[in-house]
Amino acid sequence: MTDTNSTARTAVSAVALAVVAAVAALLGYLLFVRFPGDLADLLGVLLALATVGVGLKLASAALSSRFADYTVAEVAVEGPITRDGDAGGFPPSPGSPGADEIVDQIERADDDPNAEALLLKLNSPGGQIVPSEDIRLAAERFDGPTVGYATDTCASGGYAIAVGCDELWAREGSVVGSIGVIGSRPNVHELADRLGVSYEQFTAGEYKDAGLPLKEVTPDERAYLQGIVDDYYDQFVEQVAEGRDMDEEAVRETEARVFLGTEAHERGLVDDLGDREAVLDRMEELTGTEAAVEEFTPGRGLAARLRGGAAATAYALGAGIASAFPGEDASEGIDVRFRR
Repeated sequence: MTDTNSTARTAVSAVALAVVAAVAALLGYLLFVRFPGDLADLLGVLLALATVGVGLKLASAALSSRFADYTVAEVAVEGPITRDGDAGGFPPSPGSPGADEIVDQIERADDDPNAEALLLKLNSPGGQIVPSEDIRLAAERFDGPTVGYATDTCASGGYAIAVGCDELWAREGSVVGSIGVIGSRPNVHELADRLGVSYEQFTAGEYKDAGLPLKEVTPDERAYLQGIVDDYYDQFVEQVAEGRDMDEEAVRETEARVFLGTEAHERGLVDDLGDREAVLDRMEELTGTEAAVEEFTPGRGLAARLRGGAAATAYALGAGIASAFPGEDASEGIDVRFRR
């Protein structure tokens, strides 16, 4: 029955597009060729063809929405979470869209009348704090049931996103948790001393250069930087406690450890365990309709796709020699992020 309906929808769409093309061609001819007799024929033909193209594009978008056969929008969050999809090291991780692109996918799904529910596929070890927060908020704003599905890893920033979902599922072997914050800073002041490199300070504000690698951190600066990490951790704990309906002390007792899916379920970090089919069955219960899934992907142009291909090549050639460098969420001289 489903195949018959799909074939019928395809036939109707094809007929409708043909009618639109004919009408657009006639309109283009009348507007740009027939009536303005002083226009060159070539220009008229080009404008007529342009009118046909615009008409087909508009009709295709309208028909795609009208005859869509999906009810669930799937958005994937995979790899390190950053603002623009670049993990900040060499080689770059291929295929991971940035937080802004993921937020755009969720918002497009929210605006789509066919998407009754959102399936958030999660496979991330964490990443930058504010980008993770943006994705979580987008999931919370989705108007409909939102189910997170942890595949291999849902840790740190990935888990921060998960708590924005109405429900979170995982596999028995999924790695879940790491509710903590890490702040890192390289310190090469001793090496600089041996090389005869001196650090001269020109700053306004006592803590402006706190954590810079060419100077030794003072006890006051260490306390200041640790305070930033502690504040982020307190926020993370509050968000998890609220999103998972857990006691804050129970969240802190995890001590930023990761758990396999079974123990994560026992601790209340996930709602249930199961494979993708079990998750889709649950989504059918939540929506009352068959769970037909449409994957929402980033709307990337040719240039972005070429960059993605280059990144994939670099990753294949240089995997295993990557080095970690501070990311854009660095506060002063310290790199602070959700990271497993």
